[in-house]
Amino acid sequence: MLLYILFVLGFIVLIKGADLLVDGASSIAKKLDVSDLIIGLTVVAFGTSAPELFVNLLASIDGNTDLAIGNILGSNIANILLILGVASIIYPITVQKSTIWKEIPFSLLAALAMGVLANDRLIDGKSFSELSRSDGLILFGFFSIFLYYIVEVGRKTVSTKDDEVKQLSTLKSIVFILIGLIGLVLGGKWIVDGAIAMTSDFGVSQSFVGLTVVAIGTSLPELATSAVAAYKKNTDIAIGNVVGSNIFNILWILGLSSVIKPLPFSPANNTDILMTIVASVLLFFFIGRNHSLQRWQGIMFLLIYILYTIYLFMYR
Repeated sequence: MLLYILFVLGFIVLIKGADLLVDGASSIAKKLDVSDLIIGLTVVAFGTSAPELFVNLLASIDGNTDLAIGNILGSNIANILLILGVASIIYPITVQKSTIWKEIPFSLLAALAMGVLANDRLIDGKSFSELSRSDGLILFGFFSIFLYYIVEVGRKTVSTKDDEVKQLSTLKSIVFILIGLIGLVLGGKWIVDGAIAMTSDFGVSQSFVGLTVVAIGTSLPELATSAVAAYKKNTDIAIGNVVGSNIFNILWILGLSSVIKPLPFSPANNTDILMTIVASVLLFFFIGRNHSLQRWQGIMFLLIYILYTIYLFMYR
């Protein structure tokens, strides 16, 4: 029972830790005269991916690779089908051309790259499949290109008052960063321990827990951000947050995880990669026509996500 209590508390501690880390790091970056928008595109983007990062690192170090890979793929699927589904039902999402023709195709490329790199058995005929350290470095290479792109976008975009960063003292910023890191480590450890306990107590696979419970839990910051942004009619934030998070998840988090420790890849996860690709293609198709995601399309996303979850429950 204590493990499950800590499992639930882990998500709260994890998300709060990410918030404190972002506030502290953003304040220091502002003192170094970094623009608000660049901070949002880099420091805040890294911070919102911190929950998935720490859960993945702890899971992969402990050898729970199915949980680590399931967390990333599940988060990406939930980001599009669940989070954008909910956000577009709250308020139809209007999308900029750059998001349609650059960010969404880049997120699709990330999913395709992962599928190719992870399928050594299928493509190269090897006896096993894994995301090796060299694969991780390739993902890092793609990530560096994306990071360069968003920094260039930030330089060419005029900052607004909504982008303003909290001003904290240097000492308070450092304290926030330290507390945030401690929260991320503790929260991540409690989530991983609870997830492992769940697999034995309920007879489900690590992959299932990672793709559903852990994935949705670590995506709560994106869900809250996109839902509030849609409610306030800041639709660029709603979709940009999700697409950016998906790119960070694969290229940054899986890249770093596999560089630290190679991740064995189960052929069953190809279904989840396919679902990630299908969700990205659907998103591109839906918004490509009139640059918006309508309520009926959001409802369709939610229905697809429900069907996918039922499939996981029955076959994984």
